[in-house]
Amino acid sequence: MESIYRELLKTKKNFVFVGEAGSGKSEIAINFAIGMAGLSEKKIHFFDMDQTKPLFRSRDAKECLMDQGIEFHYQEQFFDAPTTPGGVRELLADENAIVILDVGGDHIGSRLIGAFAPFLNRPNTQNFFVINGYRPWSKNLITIDGTMARVLGMAHIKLENVSIMSNPNVGITTTAEEVLAGHEKVLDMISEYFRIDYLCAMDSLCPEIEGKTDVPLIPVKLYLTYEWNQQ
Repeated sequence: MESIYRELLKTKKNFVFVGEAGSGKSEIAINFAIGMAGLSEKKIHFFDMDQTKPLFRSRDAKECLMDQGIEFHYQEQFFDAPTTPGGVRELLADENAIVILDVGGDHIGSRLIGAFAPFLNRPNTQNFFVINGYRPWSKNLITIDGTMARVLGMAHIKLENVSIMSNPNVGITTTAEEVLAGHEKVLDMISEYFRIDYLCAMDSLCPEIEGKTDVPLIPVKLYLTYEWNQQ
């Protein structure tokens, strides 16, 4: 896994996670931040941009991220008013900063980052679109294509600047068989039109999955589960 992070850091400094609601973007973004900590002399800045739901937001793992030396940014929300943390534009432009944006689900969440489109489409930014084959928005090619069009359209992110992550899961009870089946389902639907660049799975399942897919495998440790928050 470290080799994937090192390879990305050779040419990228900004990492943006968008996609359907409930796809698992926050867990993946947290893992990226922690995985990259210590691999670069640059300071890592993590932005929780999710203003679309009250649960399972990366701010719930704030202390864990800060313990790794990661600067954590988020803006308190007043009722249902969308708010954006300060400093996003400046840090996206700062060559001495690594920036990770965890964006709220669907097009409602991606609207918050549309103003930063000139930075999101630069060569030093990697945008990830996360798909969970078990979510209702991924039941067929039409729903996936529609969600992708709305999300990327609101964020003004060009499709050629996007890597697709497959993150098939049904929660903490997910099995390795379910990961592979969900991944194959999405592959069958979209491989003619889109390439899947990474497959994400809970770290405990990866030994069973390795060697059964040609897509680079990214282990994901869960930080936002009920069990973790009770520790």
